[in-house]
Amino acid sequence: MRVSERDLIHDTDIIDTFDIHQILIDYVSLNYKTFGQGPPLIILHGLFGMLDNWKSIGTQLAEDFSVYLVDIRNHGRSPHYPTHTYAEIAEDLNQWMDQQWIHHASLVGHSMGGKAAIQYAHDYSDKLDKLVIVDIVPKTYTGGHEAIIQALQAVPIDQVNSRAEVEESLQTTIGDRGVILFLMKNLTRKKEGGFQWKMNLPVLAENYTDQIMASPTYQDQIEVDTLIVRGSKSNYITDQDIPLLDNLFSKYRLETCQGAGHWVHADKPKELITLFKDFILT
Repeated sequence: MRVSERDLIHDTDIIDTFDIHQILIDYVSLNYKTFGQGPPLIILHGLFGMLDNWKSIGTQLAEDFSVYLVDIRNHGRSPHYPTHTYAEIAEDLNQWMDQQWIHHASLVGHSMGGKAAIQYAHDYSDKLDKLVIVDIVPKTYTGGHEAIIQALQAVPIDQVNSRAEVEESLQTTIGDRGVILFLMKNLTRKKEGGFQWKMNLPVLAENYTDQIMASPTYQDQIEVDTLIVRGSKSNYITDQDIPLLDNLFSKYRLETCQGAGHWVHADKPKELITLFKDFILT
């Protein structure tokens, strides 16, 4: 059983009923940033990402919304866990929303965060006003990050003395400068000296094929009003996926962001912000 922060504060019977150690284990303390005023808008990042990836867009959306950028479990500065399923991510988010007294919100998710958002919309549809999915569909993908995982695992993270050493190691196996810079945001110094990854690399690698690449689990149609955005240069959502979307979402529209790849928020931020606002505020 999970216990919300509100319950811990207002229901002293809980402390008598449950072992306090178990309560502390079950308490989810997701890392997040918030800014702006207006209806709540929560944004979930993708694999190997963190909330800072969406900071620029979130800042601009803060003109109309109370924006919450959240680090998903095993990413950024959120807690590390031994498992990484979409059902768990959705439950994490639900408990975190209770802690923040967010009873209704619109939810945006990109890539892995998009699958997590779909899972949340299925499991907790009564808490969502609008749903936005960026360049992902609820299906099992064949992979594509194996080389990145191997490159990250090849970095002798316990032995490096500088960021330059890590970057040099990644450059030997990853040719894309943009991807390297994206991954380097995960590097942080340890208090006792040396470096470590912010993300829980062993767990993400272990769960990559069977969980992260898998589809969210669902039985019923999602009735939340949904916007799905794909990049015209990305192959994550194809026309062949439209029947799947028709079956899962009772009310959705599909928009294509011309000139954008999978990282739509990086390639076409202005266009994406316009789509978000036009959809969520109407």
